[in-house]
Amino acid sequence: GLDRWKQLITELNAQVAQQTYFQQDGTLVLWHRLDAPEAQRFAEHLERNVRMNPALATPWHLDGKALTELEPAVAERFTQGLFLPREGQLDNRQLLTGLLEFLTKAQVPMHWHRAIEPNELRGHGFDWVIDCRGLGAKASWADTRNPLRGVRGEVIRVHAPEVKLKRPTRLIHPRYPIYIAPKENDLYVIGATEIESDDLSPVSVRSSMELLSAAYSVHSGFAEARIVEAATQCRPTLKNNLPEICIPEPGLMQINGLYRHGYLIAPAMMDAALQVLRGESQTLAKRFDLQIQQATLSQSLV
Repeated sequence: GLDRWKQLITELNAQVAQQTYFQQDGTLVLWHRLDAPEAQRFAEHLERNVRMNPALATPWHLDGKALTELEPAVAERFTQGLFLPREGQLDNRQLLTGLLEFLTKAQVPMHWHRAIEPNELRGHGFDWVIDCRGLGAKASWADTRNPLRGVRGEVIRVHAPEVKLKRPTRLIHPRYPIYIAPKENDLYVIGATEIESDDLSPVSVRSSMELLSAAYSVHSGFAEARIVEAATQCRPTLKNNLPEICIPEPGLMQINGLYRHGYLIAPAMMDAALQVLRGESQTLAKRFDLQIQQATLSQSLV
């Protein structure tokens, strides 16, 4: 997905004023001493994935010296880590603004703040209706054997000019993986909680304390950071936490269940969906291990 993102964002940036920040300088994984067993399990999991898919980059095990050279801002508090060399990030808000600018220039009709069901679009002459509504499609999701559910996630955005992280940093945490993603202009996104609930209420005190204390444990400069935003949303999630494509009837495609992986695997999902629309073999679904339910597709296409 990341290689495709680089290509797509380069093309988009050439056509719009709003530039999308994209970085592919790897991801750093850190842990505190008490979480070392969990870090070991995580490293073994990554190594198994590399053995199963040699195209993946092998993680680097970092000692104190290597960590200091790679990310000196965290070297005072950590003496070891993992480096995932091919990972990256993008600024999703800049991306959405850029895409809106592109669609507006292309005079694509857009209907905002309007609830609609796919069956309301019958008779309008569309070749395909593609339903990507996330939890908005919960009631009409076709694969009843693999129902959609909401997984609550909370993130905090801070302005931290005293912190100089060069790349996304993940902290092994006993409850859920925590990341600190540096953006432009000294902004950092700290996230994300993972709670089995479709509750959209504001960020809880407990989650705020967990996220902010985790960030402070990585770098003391976060103590003087200013909280810009605290946000909550629910991820559309299937039983196996993997995405799926369904075609419940001719001309209707449902894409859902992107869970925590949404932005980073979106290009791979798009390419796999295009193969389905064109009637091509599902090579991309297999290559990217997207776990598209072939049984559902086969039954629907018959």
